[in-house]
Amino acid sequence: MTPTDYEAIARDAGLERVGARPPLGAYLAEMWQRRAFATSLAMFRLQAQVSENRLGLAWIVLRPLLNAALYGTIFGIILPRDTRPDGVAFVPFVVVGVFIFEFFSKSFAEGARSIVGNASLVRSLAFPRMLLPVSHIVQQVLELIPMMLILAIIVIGFGQPITWWWLLIIPALILMTMFNLGIALLAARLTVHVRDLTQVIPLVTRLFFYASGIFYSLEEVLADQADWMLKAAQLNPVHDYITIVRDLMLEGINAPGWMWMVATGAAVATMVVGIVFFWLAEERYGHD
Repeated sequence: MTPTDYEAIARDAGLERVGARPPLGAYLAEMWQRRAFATSLAMFRLQAQVSENRLGLAWIVLRPLLNAALYGTIFGIILPRDTRPDGVAFVPFVVVGVFIFEFFSKSFAEGARSIVGNASLVRSLAFPRMLLPVSHIVQQVLELIPMMLILAIIVIGFGQPITWWWLLIIPALILMTMFNLGIALLAARLTVHVRDLTQVIPLVTRLFFYASGIFYSLEEVLADQADWMLKAAQLNPVHDYITIVRDLMLEGINAPGWMWMVATGAAVATMVVGIVFFWLAEERYGHD
């Protein structure tokens, strides 16, 4: 008998191939049943950070604060003042940008390493591999909570009052979490197939960093350029998430409706494409 004949007999008997990819619905259902695994992994990594550093979890906030202070000092001197938004203090403007971008950049980088960095776990245990990048997103959400608290203190310290608009920060960050998850899933699969992509990710992250208006207002910088350039720059979802949070926290106003539409569309589309793209290669993880 040929191997094909054996496979046919096994299928008739209801047997499944080891590591076979289940239907997407069953796959997502199994992920939900094992969601505690992703949460436990995220908590374990956070505890490991505490044990490795004397300041422990304080570095979650200190790292982006130091980055904001460094970049803010450098670019606050170098950049011309007409590139800054009118009526907004430069320090909280930069801090909001750095903190929110940190959420994206770490989700991207850690998600990309989630499979290749856990090769032994992938090869030795049977579980939906998507739980690994999901666990990294859960970790970044847990780290984002104290960052947002410190961010609120900084913004209030510069005279910005708390308004009801701040409640919209929650759905904005939920949309960004969905977007980050999609990016992490796309990067996780791509780095499995092409390991050298891990060397390119820092460059891509840096490109987003300078294209998202962390230290300047895109509207001011591109004011004298062609209209299509500004419109193209505003379609960058990372810029939109940052701008939405800035508008809510620093100016006490809601962002334009079109920006919410871009943020929502990017979040849903990226997450759905990322889930399907990652799931299609489920059988290959641990074998490449």
